[in-house]
Amino acid sequence: MAGLLEAATGAGVWRLDLSSAPGSPRLRASPRLSLILGCEDPSGPADFGFVLPPWRQELEALLRRCAVQGLPFDHEVQVQAAGRRLWARVLGQAVMDTAQRAHQIEGVMLIAEPQGAADDALLTLDADGRINFANPAAERVLGLAVTVLQGRPFWDLFLRTGRLRLEARVRAALARREPLTFEEADTSQRLWLAFRGEPFASGMAVHLHDATGAQQAQEHLRLLEGSIARLNDLVIITEVAPYDEPGPRIVFVNEAFERRTGYAREEVLGRSPRLLQGPQTQRDRLDQIRGALQQWRPVRVDLVNHRKDGQPYWVDLDISPVWDQARRLTHWVAVGRDITERKAAEQKIRYLAFYDTLTGLPNRQLLLERLQDMLAPAPAADGGALMFIDLDNFKVLNDTLGHEHGDLLLQQVGGRLRDCVSEADTVARLGGDEFVVLLQPRPGEAGHPATMTAAAQGVAERVLAALGEPYALPGTLHHSTCSIGVTVFGKDAESVSDLLKQADLAMYQAKRLGRNTVCAFDPELQAQASASAALAADLRQAWREHQFELDYQPQVDATGCVTGVEALVRWAHPVRGRLAPDLFIGAAEETALILPIGRWVLDTACAQLAQWAGEPERSHLGIAVNVSARQFRHPDFAEGVTEAIARAGIAPHLLTLELTESLMVDGFEDMVSKMTRLKALGVGLALDDFGMGYSSLAYLKRLPLDQLKIDREFVKDLLVDETDAAIARAIIVLAQSLHLAVVAEGVETEAQRDFLVREGCTGFQGFLYCGPLPVAALEQYLGGASQRGAT
Repeated sequence: MAGLLEAATGAGVWRLDLSSAPGSPRLRASPRLSLILGCEDPSGPADFGFVLPPWRQELEALLRRCAVQGLPFDHEVQVQAAGRRLWARVLGQAVMDTAQRAHQIEGVMLIAEPQGAADDALLTLDADGRINFANPAAERVLGLAVTVLQGRPFWDLFLRTGRLRLEARVRAALARREPLTFEEADTSQRLWLAFRGEPFASGMAVHLHDATGAQQAQEHLRLLEGSIARLNDLVIITEVAPYDEPGPRIVFVNEAFERRTGYAREEVLGRSPRLLQGPQTQRDRLDQIRGALQQWRPVRVDLVNHRKDGQPYWVDLDISPVWDQARRLTHWVAVGRDITERKAAEQKIRYLAFYDTLTGLPNRQLLLERLQDMLAPAPAADGGALMFIDLDNFKVLNDTLGHEHGDLLLQQVGGRLRDCVSEADTVARLGGDEFVVLLQPRPGEAGHPATMTAAAQGVAERVLAALGEPYALPGTLHHSTCSIGVTVFGKDAESVSDLLKQADLAMYQAKRLGRNTVCAFDPELQAQASASAALAADLRQAWREHQFELDYQPQVDATGCVTGVEALVRWAHPVRGRLAPDLFIGAAEETALILPIGRWVLDTACAQLAQWAGEPERSHLGIAVNVSARQFRHPDFAEGVTEAIARAGIAPHLLTLELTESLMVDGFEDMVSKMTRLKALGVGLALDDFGMGYSSLAYLKRLPLDQLKIDREFVKDLLVDETDAAIARAIIVLAQSLHLAVVAEGVETEAQRDFLVREGCTGFQGFLYCGPLPVAALEQYLGGASQRGAT
């Protein structure tokens, strides 16, 4: 390796062995250095006899400091070489043993241009720094005639940007009678001049020489320094052959090799590099190296090698051939850089990119890659199965016990899922409480849909059982269930996104079927999902084009007198006609369009109340507006109602908000707080479709209600079904006990009305009186009703 460095830089290499006899270090010089010095091998006692005395003492002091303190040095000296005095640059650095003590000093020597040669310029300066003598060589070096140089300030020979600085230095040296050295570019910037000035009685003698070559040598020296720095990498030089057992023999290793591998140089010389291989060394990389060596070409690989103690480490290995002057291959040089930390960082980055940090399971990205591989044009298997798993009521656990308990539960779920499948299958966490299992065909199975369906069913049953077992959480024993959606695919499967949608749809179907169950994908689910997506798109278009309208259905008392109306939104569809809310309100809820639609309904109803307020025959009428659960739970709902009433300038008691029982499922305290604020404002509050949802009498007594509404399902058959009649009767009695008004919906016959009147019902709504009408038709109906009442 030293020979390669010397050939590249023109330098000579030396080594000072400090581990020889105490106090008698030995100098070892390379043949190249002997050639440069023009003498026999200078190796021997470290007296550096070729360095002239004034500089030898300085060098010896630097060597002692390097040996004791480990400090590198870079120093210029004069040497006797081939009968001439030459300037040389000497660099050295300590080589430490395992105890961090210097046992060698390695260095290089680079010869500069000879000082005092006949081609160098000689000048003398007077006490003011003006040139009063110049030799002929000065004319050649500086490109100026002696007559031009005479009387010229010396610093004018250099670039304008440095003249003031040089003038100050020269004047200071003259005043103090001190020698001065520096290097600068001349005014033409074609030369780099080295200056050495020695003061005398009336001025200074100046020696100038062209140091341009030395500057170029500096570039070579930087190359050398870079090469020396590279020696921190592992270096191995081997013979050329044999390529098969036992392999080429090692003829050189550097100290970085010894430090990293734990092998001493004596232990590996003459042996094959195969001693570095171990159980984790990649066979394919070794085959790649062997193939390159057999073809006499360089090769570079990332390889796992093993230390003497068996510890693996990664190395970036670059192997190059070495040729002699006859172009014969003589050696292989392998330079290896330890990349263990880089590989560990890459592994960590890959883990963060492809694995869930909470459960250690593959994440969405890795799942998608594996699923895509199974759908590739030439997959390893003919099909598989995809399972979506969602924990039931996980939010309740987070809200009641906190996210720490929730995280512990998710970790246990991940472990149980892994236990339910084979190693070839993938268990992934998509986020939150959503998990996915990707099943592959078992060895020897073709992966046909029927086979995969049976396998998925078996896994799903194990998952339901495993996730249904209690979870030991800090301070509690938690019980949970899950809902599973399954889709099976063959080799002609749909796209990855389609499979994910199918499993997701099946999982939501399992939720709708009551949770804690498994549901297989049915194409009908896809049709329903597509219809829902189309409906959502139509709804957005309808909102942009103002296709919504309000109808009003009268509400009457026991005498048939109209007391108010219920506002019912209609969609004036350009193709399907006027659509009732039960055909689109669900989609509006899912897309969040219910919020702007709900605000529009509220504002329109308030505007209608404001208009009727100026009409004596209608000013007493109130309007009931239906409010969805999502609408009511919006943080600004109560403020929105207040602002709508203020904008319209209406009496708040004429507005009634009809709420559904589904509001009681979540956030009951927030619901009570909002209702109390609205009640204080004067707005009426009704509980719609009472008895059809989640009613709890314990909750009911805390709600500031004004009215209960009997659902039409109980009214429809109350004359023929004793159960419906009993429920209707119970609701009326309950309302009376709580001092609430009660309104029966869906009253279509006089017999139904008479039954309800006998039981104490005070309000009625239905086709017996009038169906929903646009406002113009409603006002005509109200006029007729007024006349009928007058007669």
